[in-house]
Amino acid sequence: MNFADLDPALRPLLTRHVGSMDLVEPVLRDVGAVAAGRLDELAAVAEVNPPRLRQYDAAGERVDEVVHHPAYDEMSRLAFERFGFAAMSHRTGVHGWPTEVPHVVKYGLSYVFVQAEFGLFCPVSMTDSAARVLRRFGDRSLFAREIDGLSSPRFDSLLTGAMFMTEKQGGSDVGRTATEATPVGAHWTLRGQKWFASNVSADVILTLARVPGGPEGTRGLGMFMVPRLRPDGSRNTYRIDRLKDKLGSRSMASGEVTLEDCYALPVGDLSRGFLQMAEMVNVSRLSNAMRAVALMRRALTESVAHTRQRVAFGKPLFEQPLMRKTLLPMLLHAEAGLGFVLEAAATLDQADAGSADARRLIRVLTPLGKYHLCKLARVVTGEAMEIRGGNGYIEDWINPRLLRDAHLGSIWEGSSNVIALDVLRCIRKDRAHELLADTARHRLERIADPDVAAGAEHLVSEVDEVRALGESLLAADDEHAQALCGEFTDLAARTTMAALLFEQADHEVRAGLGYRKLLVANTYLHHVLRSSDPVPAALRWLDELVDGGAVPARV
Repeated sequence: MNFADLDPALRPLLTRHVGSMDLVEPVLRDVGAVAAGRLDELAAVAEVNPPRLRQYDAAGERVDEVVHHPAYDEMSRLAFERFGFAAMSHRTGVHGWPTEVPHVVKYGLSYVFVQAEFGLFCPVSMTDSAARVLRRFGDRSLFAREIDGLSSPRFDSLLTGAMFMTEKQGGSDVGRTATEATPVGAHWTLRGQKWFASNVSADVILTLARVPGGPEGTRGLGMFMVPRLRPDGSRNTYRIDRLKDKLGSRSMASGEVTLEDCYALPVGDLSRGFLQMAEMVNVSRLSNAMRAVALMRRALTESVAHTRQRVAFGKPLFEQPLMRKTLLPMLLHAEAGLGFVLEAAATLDQADAGSADARRLIRVLTPLGKYHLCKLARVVTGEAMEIRGGNGYIEDWINPRLLRDAHLGSIWEGSSNVIALDVLRCIRKDRAHELLADTARHRLERIADPDVAAGAEHLVSEVDEVRALGESLLAADDEHAQALCGEFTDLAARTTMAALLFEQADHEVRAGLGYRKLLVANTYLHHVLRSSDPVPAALRWLDELVDGGAVPARV
């Protein structure tokens, strides 16, 4: 089995974004086979053998060491060394690329990997984004060792990264951060507590602390790099108080940390610490959206495999009308979500290349995806559990793990309400509703195939609604705007995904790949966006939708 081969939407999307698949295909095949095989086995073992905290050594000295099961260590070596996920965006030559690997390729490969293991990708993402932040805002000469280690393609020289932000009294209200920073000659010391620190044993930690004399709220926070080891090689003076007993993502260690005048170095402009940290947060949010789609795809894969071999009432479940109606929206959500995530990743590539328009667009696409897709993953993984029946509730199968992990996405890096308020800020600051509506219209206007264009015309009313609802939020008082911004976020996300589906359908027709994607797009528009009964043809052609078979233009 190969997870990449089971997904008919993946390769056409990657091909549209990157053109030639010559460099992508060998790695994609490798990731797909490993994820469906060895990685899947390791993930099951690591899930039931969570890390433990070893606070003292045999001599009674404080060590605060996190001990992982060998299965986790082997998974880490696959992610960081064999596939180089944390190195891709920072080094040339990874997997033969003459430049850094594009974000869109990295997210496409990561999506396949995460279908087997969700939790490990928190450290992978934070290691990648910590290198990004230090490269963007830090003094390259000061942080050369950290940047090199965070982006190392060799596991034995790797430094993993983490982001310690959450404090007990603040939660998502980062402005209430109470950790204090004190200058001590050429470095600083930090004193405070961090309440939810994932990848707690990281080598390189980015965190926020209150700078002396600074204003209240987020403007008074500076960003600091806290190494696990001080320059003299001694252990830094922060304490891991305990590990969190989490509902899901159990393979990866999250903990509570007390900073005890620990060694730290300032990163960038101390008056812009929160804004600099937002760069890391936003990349992590996009990673969360990608992981949500991966969970939905794995849930769909499990459900299709089960229903095709499970015979009940005289024929396979897959052939029964109610089951087909249950499977169809799972496929639609997974496929629309994948298109959205890869488009956001491609937009991030353009933003990093200097496009101001792309910077504006990725700023709003990221919270849209985080909000909508992470919520959907809970629904889709729940459906998959029910489809499998009693076995779906048993820990011998992957369904309980998928469901547990899905619930984390809506909490990590900001709960859904926090994310919706972030979208509202994009509307107020950047008129993001106009940007989204104009971008969607532009996609639809470029469609060349007449059959695809005929379907896409029906989406114009929703595009106009995105613009109008955004204007109403601008005109409303703050209380009313906050109450409605979740509704806008959901509508904007679904409308954007529908436009992307039609755009991809047009590309696939012109590339000679047929009209399968058009049926997906039309069905998504009517069944998901407008909540009407599914297009009857979609139920009849479900085999082709699942397997990537040929579908006529008009069904």
